[in-house]
Amino acid sequence: MTTFKLHTLASAPVGSLPTLEVANKEMGFIPNLYAHLASSPVTLEAYKQLGALLEKSAFNPVEQQTLLLAISFENRCAYCVAAHSFIARNMVKADAAIIAALRGGQVLPDAKLNALANFVRAVVQERGWVADSNELKEFFAAGYTQQHALEVILGVAMKTISNYTNHLTETPLDAAFADEKWALPDDYACCKR
Repeated sequence: MTTFKLHTLASAPVGSLPTLEVANKEMGFIPNLYAHLASSPVTLEAYKQLGALLEKSAFNPVEQQTLLLAISFENRCAYCVAAHSFIARNMVKADAAIIAALRGGQVLPDAKLNALANFVRAVVQERGWVADSNELKEFFAAGYTQQHALEVILGVAMKTISNYTNHLTETPLDAAFADEKWALPDDYACCKR
């Protein structure tokens, strides 16, 4: 059982208040991930800044969510898979078949996005040791560039903060994301990219 505090605007350290206030205003609630991260204002700020930088990346919004869902799947983060499924479905309007494939660790129905997901999965699984991998070759063959490859690392850094925080703090799923609740598929060991 976790002992990490889910902060509110009343209990959060002063340094976390601006981020929590913006989230509350924009989303109508403070996501539980933010409520946990609020215990460390600099970690919350780092997470938000990395997310803002990813939004400026060469990846379009659907590619960004593909990247973030693939990382969260590989890190087995139920909270982030649910949250990014919600964002992908409701905010960026990603195809439902793409979301389902990402949530299941399966082949995506879009070849370019599949190359992205495979490269992301390889980066996470191999801790970045993918310089000579087929996944990197296929990523470049699909039209992605060196800039994209480095921006995958940016996404991994961002999701490492949130995925590991959720594991450490046992972040409860927000009601807003309940319809996207996720668990690792039973047959994951046999899943093929």
